Amino acid sequence: MTSVTVEREGAVASVVLPGPALSLAVKEGLLESLRAVAADDQVRAVVLTGTGKAFCVGQDLAEHAAALEKDPATSLDTVTEHYNPIVAALTTMPKPVVAGVNGTCVGAGLGFVLACDFVVMAEGAVLGTAFTGIGLTCDSGLSVSLPEAVGMQRARALLLRPTTFKAEQAVAWGMPFELVPADQVRTAARGLDPGTAAVLAVTPADPAEGSDGGALGHTAQGKDKLRICRTCGHGLLLNGNPGQVQPG
Repeated sequence: MTSVTVEREGAVASVVLPGPALSLAVKEGLLESLRAVAADDQVRAVVLTGTGKAFCVGQDLAEHAAALEKDPATSLDTVTEHYNPIVAALTTMPKPVVAGVNGTCVGAGLGFVLACDFVVMAEGAVLGTAFTGIGLTCDSGLSVSLPEAVGMQRARALLLRPTTFKAEQAVAWGMPFELVPADQVRTAARGLDPGTAAVLAVTPADPAEGSDGGALGHTAQGKDKLRICRTCGHGLLLNGNPGQVQPG
């Protein structure tokens, strides 16, 4: 499998990454797939998952190096063209999104996961930010979503030092991940056991609850919406009042 695929099981659509690295083709396929399932009224819940032993390790570095060599001035355009819209598609999805993290998850992959409503993760999965290891600052909303998950001080340490940590440590820090054996991630994420996507998929959103284009965490009573700065790729929180923005 070399492209992003969408697998349907009842009202649950699983968007499946073909491999760990985010090449241009994968980024474009992921964005197209997320937009398609968002617009499909027959889809009531979405699972984002990977293939093999790794979920997502972020940008394809060979493509990044080629882009730098071709034109440094445009080498980071992918942030506004792909990463920002992907995270926006996840955070504004009008139905619940479950991340089924089958293995290693670093860089933009971690940003994608923290943009989802629920996370089912393989026991022992390796996580990390990785950006400073290649001389970059974070993108994919991590400047907001990571402090929300672990607190500002720990987030700074994780973002400024390209160290890795295990899924179990993330849970101990307060990340609300459900840890399962690696071979059970897709089953659990698809909600074939009570309490996750399939259960939510048969519960229609109630407009009276103040839904404004998202689901579950994306209602007026839920978490603040995450927006991405088009110029720097950092997260922005819209705090409920029009025009009031908390920079990430």
